[in-house]
Amino acid sequence: MKNNSFKTLVLIIGSVLFFSNSALAQSQNRQERREPPTFAELLEKMDANEDGKLSKEEVKGRLKDHFEKVDVDEDGFITAEEFEKAPRPKRGPKRQN
Repeated sequence: MKNNSFKTLVLIIGSVLFFSNSALAQSQNRQERREPPTFAELLEKMDANEDGKLSKEEVKGRLKDHFEKVDVDEDGFITAEEFEKAPRPKRGPKRQN
């Protein structure tokens, strides 16, 4: 009887450790993804013609939706300087898990 109780206890403790470690890893991934990308990262992903600036045709997602707000000189391109000075989007309410 003691042997079965010990095995059960070890199994429960192992399961708790495994699932708590998984939950911790997932929460850390969420925090990493919430960091806004740098202009260099955006260039690497989106600058198709490698000219060091982003046109409306090259950008995607929220940046495309707010292109005119970021392109303050209205030349059709977002430069590093414009990106750094751009207004940051407001965060919505926190989601309940």
